[in-house]
Amino acid sequence: MHRNQLLSLLHNYRFRYPSEGEKVDRFMDFVRQNRDCFERSLEIGHVTGSAWVLNYAGSHALFTHHRKIGRWLQLGGHADGDSNPQAVALREVREESGLAQVRLVDEAIFDIDIHRIDARGAVPAHLHYDVRFLVQAVDDDRIVISDESNDLAWFDAERIRVEISEESITRMMGKWLARNW
Repeated sequence: MHRNQLLSLLHNYRFRYPSEGEKVDRFMDFVRQNRDCFERSLEIGHVTGSAWVLNYAGSHALFTHHRKIGRWLQLGGHADGDSNPQAVALREVREESGLAQVRLVDEAIFDIDIHRIDARGAVPAHLHYDVRFLVQAVDDDRIVISDESNDLAWFDAERIRVEISEESITRMMGKWLARNW
């Protein structure tokens, strides 16, 4: 079953972050109930992959000022049928940042989020079941803005605190800082 890898990762995440158990259960129920959960065509919602991207030194996280949404966000996007969530996150980082080489810091899930996406054109409102991984640039921190972004920038923790108030970003920042970079 192509969903087993994600379900196993979510199971392990639940033990690492027991305070997020209700959200993990909701995420796992969605994956179990929808064979096509990795497909954008599933109109009620779908799995997406994203990353908290660190520079080589581990001192800054990379954010995109998303063109469609108009806010600073972590890099990520649709699975488009790929049931390997780590591969989705790494692909999205490379596409959206121009970073030539990146690596997973950990194979385990760094964070999850379930958030609503408003209707846009013919696409109805739906949910993104976002699986997030901790990723780091290898050797070179040079970035290139993609067509999906208004801007792309490395933020230290203080800049994140000042410019981004979204709860899921704040939660990921806490997890990043707890790792003692």
